[in-house]
Amino acid sequence: MNGLNMAAIYLVQTLGSLYLLIVLLRFILQLVRADFYNPLSQFIVRATQPLLTPLRKVIPGFAGIDFASLVLALLVQLILVAIIIKLMGYALPGVLQMIVWSLIGVTALFLKIFFFALIISVILSWVAPRSSNPAAMLVHQLCEPILAPIRKILPSLGGLDLSPIFAFIALRLLDMLLIANLAAATGMPAGLTLAL
Repeated sequence: MNGLNMAAIYLVQTLGSLYLLIVLLRFILQLVRADFYNPLSQFIVRATQPLLTPLRKVIPGFAGIDFASLVLALLVQLILVAIIIKLMGYALPGVLQMIVWSLIGVTALFLKIFFFALIISVILSWVAPRSSNPAAMLVHQLCEPILAPIRKILPSLGGLDLSPIFAFIALRLLDMLLIANLAAATGMPAGLTLAL
């Protein structure tokens, strides 16, 4: 693989992953019932609306789950996988295998979003505990559905919240056991797993 292909892979991964992140955030924000009047939520809605509008005519939502944005995330990931495989010089595998790799990629990004949201949430709890910044409020709304069940199980420790630690452990275990093993079991190329 020459330097031009590596630069092209980097560019495709970076720009494609940014848009994939926005699409997946749209799905997650609707899933956790985040405030859609938040300025960041409005940006995400505007950025995804052109591609989601035609999909929504075909794929309806159900029980508060926005299946259209999930399908869009899978389609974006599928296109990214195909472009990166071709740039790496490999032949495209079967459609089913590429769909499985796309599912693994979207799941990996889904876990990473929550992982980094938890890190941001912990840092904000130290430096700006009661911030009314739109980004801080959105991060809190994103993390609360993960932390609330853990808080119910853990005993109260006098104001010390250990729930993020257990959430980090759970997310990391899922990433190690599920994503890494599935990627290896499905024969995902090594360069492609780095993109996850």
